[in-house]
Amino acid sequence: MRLFSTVILILLSVAVAAQQPTREELEQRRKQLLETIKETENQLAATRQNTKATMGELRALQAKLAGRQKLINNINQEIEQIGSSIQKSSSEIEKLRGNLETLKARYAQSVRYAYKSRSSYDMLAFLFSSNDFNEAIRRMKYLKRYRDYRKDQADQIRLTQSKLQEEVSTLNSEKAKKDVLLSAEEQQKQAIEEDKNKTNQVIKELKGQEKELTAKIMKNRRMQQQIDKAVEEIIRKELELARKKAEEERKRREAEERRLREEEERRKALAANTASKPASNITVNNNTPNPPPPPADRPASKPTTTTVTSPKPEVKRPEQNYGLTPEAAALSNSFESNKGKLPWPVEKGFISLTYGPYKHPIAEKVTLYNNGINITTNTGANVRSCFEGTVSRVFTMDNKNWNVIISHGRYFTLYMNLSKVFVKLDQKVSTKQNIGTAAVNEDGESVINFQIWVETNKVNPEPWIAR
Repeated sequence: MRLFSTVILILLSVAVAAQQPTREELEQRRKQLLETIKETENQLAATRQNTKATMGELRALQAKLAGRQKLINNINQEIEQIGSSIQKSSSEIEKLRGNLETLKARYAQSVRYAYKSRSSYDMLAFLFSSNDFNEAIRRMKYLKRYRDYRKDQADQIRLTQSKLQEEVSTLNSEKAKKDVLLSAEEQQKQAIEEDKNKTNQVIKELKGQEKELTAKIMKNRRMQQQIDKAVEEIIRKELELARKKAEEERKRREAEERRLREEEERRKALAANTASKPASNITVNNNTPNPPPPPADRPASKPTTTTVTSPKPEVKRPEQNYGLTPEAAALSNSFESNKGKLPWPVEKGFISLTYGPYKHPIAEKVTLYNNGINITTNTGANVRSCFEGTVSRVFTMDNKNWNVIISHGRYFTLYMNLSKVFVKLDQKVSTKQNIGTAAVNEDGESVINFQIWVETNKVNPEPWIAR
């Protein structure tokens, strides 16, 4: 039982170690977070041109705070890994120093022994005092081996000293990296305090606009409900058309298989009838167009029908999803297999509002729901398709901003708040193809809403797009 518990603990520790990111991954993640924070600061500077506090400014500040917190967590993970490396290097240095002391002591002992027996007379006496020639040979080999042993001892001392210097250098380098990260962490903590003060100031300013914001909330909520209903209806009709098309395709294939099977059966039956007739009953007369009638004294006999029973050929039907055509099913599988690798719908930007329910930062009693993710980007930025597909609908609800739905089999992507569109209904689009430009909202920020639907169910888009 004790052994079993030990094995379980070892396996768990290995699993945890496998899940932890590497130093290279953490460094890359830190660079990406710094880029995101920089992008957020640029967008914040553009939004802050208006002296009046806006919700866009508040969302940008909150996104920057979240980014800095992620950065601090990432730095802490790096510091932990560097701490482990420092501890390992320190242990290795202590071990090498102990080995070096032992090697030096042994080498000093062999040198003292060599010094005491340094006289050539002693060496000759040692050889000539042998009882026979074979013993003398063995003593000569012993002396040679002893010299080689002393040489190996010196080489091991030099090698250990070299390793010790390398470990000390690595240790100093790791300590320097740790100091840099600790300094970066302290800077981020100070920046967080500054951003918190700015965020509180913006919230205080926005509190004076609570009535205006509440009216906007109600307006946006009604608009969101209308859009949800319209999108769900569009997707339902699209799926119904896809199912009908798949059903027609299935019936066509079954009819074709049935026709081929019947033709094969008729061909085999005809071949069997021809083979069963005797050769003497076959009369060939080119001058007689019709066969002679039967004799008058006996009625005409009915033609003999030969029935040949043959096994029906096995026709393998391709495995398919009867809800979709094979092409649409393949596109769905391809879309699903790219989860976590889909390109962003814009080249530059940051997620200013995540998926799901959230409390309004000003009207705290109001709970809202985001069907996708809001991505704040540059003014006039191109919006692109995250995967190949077909445009299902291009529509507007307020006669101002455009929305585009793209079908990827049973998956659908929705791109909202576009000022211009470059695609039309039923158009085939490729991955990263520009479909429009991002619109500027009332707060002066360029934000699009990106959604992913699995048939008529909404899912969180964030795990689907690349980190």
